[in-house]
Amino acid sequence: MEVGITCASTGLHKSSSSSSSSWIVREKCRSRGKPNGFGFFRFFHRFHQTPSQIVLLKTKELQCREKNISKFVDFQLWCYSSEDIQAPAEESETNYGSIDEALILKKKSQDVAPHLRGNCIYLVGMMGSGKTTVGKILAEVLGYSFFDSDKLVEQAVGASSVAQIFLENSEDFFRNKESEVLRGLSFMSRLVVATGGGAVIEEKNWNYMRRGITVWLDVPLEALARRIAAVGTNSRPLLCRKSGDAYTNALEDLSELSKKRGGKYANANTRVCLENIASKLDLGDISDLTPTAIAVEALIQIEDFLMERWATS
Repeated sequence: MEVGITCASTGLHKSSSSSSSSWIVREKCRSRGKPNGFGFFRFFHRFHQTPSQIVLLKTKELQCREKNISKFVDFQLWCYSSEDIQAPAEESETNYGSIDEALILKKKSQDVAPHLRGNCIYLVGMMGSGKTTVGKILAEVLGYSFFDSDKLVEQAVGASSVAQIFLENSEDFFRNKESEVLRGLSFMSRLVVATGGGAVIEEKNWNYMRRGITVWLDVPLEALARRIAAVGTNSRPLLCRKSGDAYTNALEDLSELSKKRGGKYANANTRVCLENIASKLDLGDISDLTPTAIAVEALIQIEDFLMERWATS
């Protein structure tokens, strides 16, 4: 369970607890010891409810101890559980790859991990590009935690889907919440984050993500349209249409979105092009690629980026 705290006073430096809950600090992840600082802490929990029942918690009083001084600070506490975050249907795969691919993935992760130094990995790309599926594989093999920024926004707002947030509030409301989530995650380490397709629109989101490493999953629009049309667009507020051929509609809408976002995705530190992977593996279609093969290529691109950066620094 990860818990973020926004403090209106100095960052907390020692374990703290609130009489109104049973959250206990286990270790500090990162904190800024200055007024109006923003700190993140890793918590373990002792309570009878399931994590999904504790989504948003706000309070105005937290008794903390700093140098044996007890004081109260204003803060906002929000919490989320990685166990509750599931991959969207169009990004889920049952065949993650062969034993050989798994061994290659493990070896490559061992090569890359020391150079990562705990830096977070942010996956960007169009909706349906496989960010969640590939992200979970990367997190597992690197020993990182995985989070889906869309799911974190849903939990923070108390909504069941992004589509519900768009309908009941607005896209601008969602984008603001998305930026808040990415800002919070940027203070942490050892995370793989699957971002929403539109997260790249806001420049401030790039500022947050640049504290880690950004990876663009570049998938042909035709392949994205096939994936999305196969499962429907009800969860995709920017693609919802009432009539017409699902594939044609999805391709047209994705093409329009790509015109607006394509250049933004190219700002990522690394690019994982599925067409290039398929060609390298002598596969006729990218649909034959396994998520493991894509994860291996992501690690290769991350390693190349890190080695180049450190060679020029």
